[in-house]
Amino acid sequence: MVNLVHDLIYHSANRSPHAEALSYQGQIKSYEEIAYAIERCAQYFLAAGLSHHERVAVYLEKRIETVVALFSANAAGGVFVPINPLLKPDQVRYIMADCNVRILVTSAERFKLLSDALPACHDLHSVIIVDSTENLPQIPGLNLLSWGDCFSVKSDQKPFRVIDGDMAAILYTSGSTGKPKGVVLSHRNLVAGAKSVSEYLRNQSEDRILSVLPLSFDYGLSQLTTAFHVGATNVLMNYLLPRDIIRIVEMENISGLAAVPPLWIQLAQLSWSGVKTLRYITNSGGAMPRTTLDQLRGALPDTQIFLMYGLTEAFRSTYLPPGEIDKRPDSIGKAIPNAEILVLREDGSQCVPDEPGELVHRGALVSMGYWNDPQKTAACFRPIISKQHGLTIPELAVWSGDTVRMDNEGFLYFIGRRDEMIKTSGYRVSPTEIEEVVYASGMVGEAAAIGVPHPVLGQAILVIATPRKNEKLETEDLLMACKRHLPAFMLPSRIDIRPGNLPRSPNGKIDRKMLLQEMQHIFMENSV
Repeated sequence: MVNLVHDLIYHSANRSPHAEALSYQGQIKSYEEIAYAIERCAQYFLAAGLSHHERVAVYLEKRIETVVALFSANAAGGVFVPINPLLKPDQVRYIMADCNVRILVTSAERFKLLSDALPACHDLHSVIIVDSTENLPQIPGLNLLSWGDCFSVKSDQKPFRVIDGDMAAILYTSGSTGKPKGVVLSHRNLVAGAKSVSEYLRNQSEDRILSVLPLSFDYGLSQLTTAFHVGATNVLMNYLLPRDIIRIVEMENISGLAAVPPLWIQLAQLSWSGVKTLRYITNSGGAMPRTTLDQLRGALPDTQIFLMYGLTEAFRSTYLPPGEIDKRPDSIGKAIPNAEILVLREDGSQCVPDEPGELVHRGALVSMGYWNDPQKTAACFRPIISKQHGLTIPELAVWSGDTVRMDNEGFLYFIGRRDEMIKTSGYRVSPTEIEEVVYASGMVGEAAAIGVPHPVLGQAILVIATPRKNEKLETEDLLMACKRHLPAFMLPSRIDIRPGNLPRSPNGKIDRKMLLQEMQHIFMENSV
């Protein structure tokens, strides 16, 4: 029985040791080889001083070492923290300091980029470089270690004992205000997710799953855990152009592919005529436009399409079976196996069919809350009225903040979010995080970031700013300041500079709704 995340690999290695586990740029590793690497790397972490439940951050693109490092942290009794390789040094520093990372696994090039940020990560004691350690800057208090040594260093220390209710990972996701939030996932959460998804996708050991999404994204991480649960092959890819994805699908005989709406929109414009092995594709991270869905169905008539909905706090909530697409293409489906999805009013009572309410998720996939943030945890993870009368311990569920409705047949339909999050290119982006960078430039008096509908991105990011008093503000200068501190998916598509003050609501705050109405109208006019 598999209860722990790293046991997903160990179990498949025991069952089919020579089966392909990972493929990356011509490198092929069997389950037996990956299991051995994980055992050695776990010993290396312990020899480097990793203690029970301490955090190991991995700041790398997708590659063999990335996967081994993540699962080795769990095998040692620690917790892994995958950091999006697109993030800039200040964002990496915040994440590592926030969750008290003790060991960082990265590359020489990325280490150089982080050299000014790492001294602020006071709990960090060791950095493991996966390639050459030559000519790297020395940082006082940090042990600089080589990945290659993990296969020669021996440690007598046994891995720390963990159970399925212990922490396994912390995934950072932008909050509606302020800095990113660390969602804490247990071994039980991740293993239950792998079992659930592989059940409705009908994954099997013969599958070859292409991994194009970031492993810091729960949807991307799921491609690994789902494949490892059934003993399938995961093909790692860091793509530059969408057409490269189709080329790899053909070359690697891919049977399963997951992506977010902006990527599907691009892929739908390309030729899939050479693709013969793709059994299914999945969509999450936002609604897939109907035209894109129709294009993909026409290009891939023998491929099943699964439309899904999820949130990091509960991983995955619903899926729409491919057979239901013709009947209800706008639905996000029903609950995935081993989860229950409720539509509730503010008082916790259940909505009647077609009555809008909040999507509430209960079950084994409900995460452990936000790292070191009891206030936000209490707002999102709240008790529900149990149907199991006689129980005295309240059950916590995830209150998503999303408004949905459920029809008479139990199918769910997404209506909208209550907060001000911007969903762009499959990412949830905090307006405040963008605004902080804009303010830090020292160029603006006031600023607000908002999201408006966009046919490709889902939402485009717009920044409205005013110049500082008696100073001139140029759009290009402000955009360059943003580029220095924000990854590409967080950059504004448009910057609107205006004199005076931004509009205020009755409580004195910047009136975002008014700005949204104004800018949405302007943006749509200019897009025509």
